[in-house]
Amino acid sequence: MKRLLALVCLLCSLNKLSYSQNFTDSNLPIVMINTDGGVDIPDAPRVFADMKIIFRGTGQRNYLADQNTAQYLNYNGRIDIEIRGSSSQTLPKKQFGLTTYKTDNVTKVNVSLLGMPADNDWILNGLGYEPSLIRDYLCYNLSRMMGEYASRTVYCEVMINGSYNGLYVLQEKIKQGSDRVNVMKIATTDNTLPNLSGGYITKADKTNADDPVAWTMSSYLGANDVTFIHVQPKPEDVTAQQNDFIHTDFELLESTASTGNTSLINGYPSLIDIPSFVDFMLISELSANPDAYQFSTYFHKDRNGKLNAGPIWDNNLTFGNDLFIWGFDRSKTDTWQFSNGDNNGARFWKDLFANSQFRCYLSKRWNQLIQPGQPLNTSFIIALMDKTIDTISEASVRENMRWGTESNISAEINNMKVWLKQRTDWLTANLGSFSDCSNVPIPTLVITKIMYNPSVSVDFPISNDEEFIEIKNTGNKTVDLTGVYFSGTGFVYQFPAYSEILPGSSKILASNPSVFMAKFGIAPSGQFTRNLSNKGEKLVLADAFGNVIDSVSYSNLPPWPNADGNGSYLQVIDPFSDNSIPSNWIASTNSITSVSETENNTNLKFYPTPVKGNLSIEYSGTIKSVELLDIQGKSIRKIDINSGNYKLDMSSCSQGIYLIRVITPDGNFIQKIIKN
Repeated sequence: MKRLLALVCLLCSLNKLSYSQNFTDSNLPIVMINTDGGVDIPDAPRVFADMKIIFRGTGQRNYLADQNTAQYLNYNGRIDIEIRGSSSQTLPKKQFGLTTYKTDNVTKVNVSLLGMPADNDWILNGLGYEPSLIRDYLCYNLSRMMGEYASRTVYCEVMINGSYNGLYVLQEKIKQGSDRVNVMKIATTDNTLPNLSGGYITKADKTNADDPVAWTMSSYLGANDVTFIHVQPKPEDVTAQQNDFIHTDFELLESTASTGNTSLINGYPSLIDIPSFVDFMLISELSANPDAYQFSTYFHKDRNGKLNAGPIWDNNLTFGNDLFIWGFDRSKTDTWQFSNGDNNGARFWKDLFANSQFRCYLSKRWNQLIQPGQPLNTSFIIALMDKTIDTISEASVRENMRWGTESNISAEINNMKVWLKQRTDWLTANLGSFSDCSNVPIPTLVITKIMYNPSVSVDFPISNDEEFIEIKNTGNKTVDLTGVYFSGTGFVYQFPAYSEILPGSSKILASNPSVFMAKFGIAPSGQFTRNLSNKGEKLVLADAFGNVIDSVSYSNLPPWPNADGNGSYLQVIDPFSDNSIPSNWIASTNSITSVSETENNTNLKFYPTPVKGNLSIEYSGTIKSVELLDIQGKSIRKIDINSGNYKLDMSSCSQGIYLIRVITPDGNFIQKIIKN
C-alpha cells in the first residue's frame, strides 16, 4: 500500500513537472507570478513577487514566449501576495489576494488589469469546490446585468514560480471606490452627523483574527448566531460612534421587518434601498446559494443614503452544488435559502420575505427579469453558460489534468441546465402575485437641470461647491415627497418627510447652499453630500419602494451637450419630453432667477425683522412645520407646528443671517431672517 501511495505521488509530481513544461500558450490571458527567492506563497504574511500578465488582445492567442515583449504585457511589475479564503484553504489548489506596488515595494499603485478599472487590490479566484468552473463567474455577471455592482471578472491561466497552477478568475476585491462599492470613504474623525452616516461596508461572515466580530444577530435557528464584521471602516479603525451608528441601522431593520412596518417615515422603506435587497434575494434564490444571508453577505451604506444589500460574493456553492465531500446537500430547486435549515441568516431576511408589500416587489422584479432577453431568463442564462464554457474549454482540460477538477464538464453543465429550469419554474410558482404593485401611481417629477462640473472663478474658486440639480413637478397636483429619494450610490439624497412640491414648481438641491445663494440669490431646497460625477452617471429618482419616477444617464461626452467645466449646466429643453435622450437637453448659462417653491407668499408673515428674541410666524392656513437653518443651509432646529402661527425662539442664536423654512399644505417657503 505504501509503495502504491508513493507511486501515485511520484506520478502526480511528474505530471505537474511535465505539464508545466508543455504549457506554452492559451486563448486566455496568462498570469506569471515569481516570488522573491522562489518562496512558497503563505497564508500570512504576504510575500513580494514579480507579476506579468501576457495578453495580446481579445480573440488572440497568448504565448509564454511573449513574457519579455513589452507590447504584449498587460502588466509587468511588483506585487505582494498571500493565500486567501476560509474553507478553500484546505484544498491543494489555493486562491490568492494580491496588491500592486511600485518598484519600491512600499507605494501601492492603481493599475487597470485586463480592462478592469484601475485599483491596487485584486483576487485570483481558484474556483474551489466548483466542478463546472463557471458558477462564480456566472453569478457575478448576472448581477451586473441586473444593474447592481458585482466584482468584474476575467478568466486567466496562472503560472507560479515556473509551474502551471491552473485556471483562475482574476477579479476585483470588494472595497470602497468610485468604480467598486461607490460609497464615501469614512475617516476616524467622522463621528457626528452628517459625516457619521456613511460610508460603510459591512458583512455577515465567518470570523477570524483579521475579521473580528462587530456584533451578532439572531436567526430563526438560534440566538446570536450571525456574526457581522466591519469592512469599511476597517475593524482596527472603526470608532465606537461609527460602530453604534451602523449597528443601530441593522437593529432598526430587524425591528421594522419583524413588525411589517411599511411606513415611509419610520418603517423599513425609510431605511433600506429596497431594489438592492430584492436583487440580492433573487440572485441568491435563483442560484440557491446555501451560504447566502449567513456568510459572504455584504451590505453598504453611503453618506446620507439608505442601507443597500450587496454586492454578492462567493457563489461557488450554487445551482445544485454544495460541499458534498462534507455531507452537505442544500442547494435545492424547491427550498428557500433563508429557511434551508442550516444557514438562514439574520431574521430580517425571512421577515422581509413574509411582508406582503416586499414580496409583491420581489415577485414583480422576478417576473420582469425572466422575460426574453432579460438576465434571469432561462434561455439567456443557458446561452451565457454555453459562451462561458466555450471560452474556458481549452483551459478546463489543463485544469483537470493539473488538479483533477472535473473530467466531464459537459455532463456537469447539462445537469446545471436541467436544475436551472426546475428552479425557475418553482420560483415562478411560489413567489406569488404582484398585481398589487404592478401599476403604482408615479409622481410627475422630472429632472430638469444638472450642473455637474462648474467652472471656477475668483468669487467661486471651488468647482464642486457650485453643483446643483433641479427637479420639477410637471403635473397639476401637489406631490408629497415623503420617501422620494435618489437610489443607489454615488449621488444620494432623500427628501425630508412631509415635504411637498406644488404643481409647476421646482426644487433645487445644491452641493453648497451658501455658495448657491451667493451666486443666484436664492436658497436651495436641500443639500447633497456626494458630488456629481464629472464624467457622467445615472441619476435615478424613485419612491420609497424603488419605483422609478425619473432616470437620466448624463455624460460629458457627445451626443450630450457640452457642459463640462465651461460654466454651463445641462437643461432639458421641454420638461414634457423624454429627458433620457441627449438631444432633448441643451448646455445653458442662464442665471437661476427664481425657484417657485421659495418665492415669497403674501399670506405668510414674519416679524419683527431684524429679530432679537422671538420671531412671530403667521399664516392664513396651517403651518405643518418650521425649520431654522444657518446661511449654509444646515438644519439647526425643526419643529412640528400644525397651527396658523408660531413664535420661534431665536434668543440663543448668534448674530447673523438665518433661513426659515416653512412647510404648509400649499407649498414650502423659505425666508431670510437677520438676527441682531
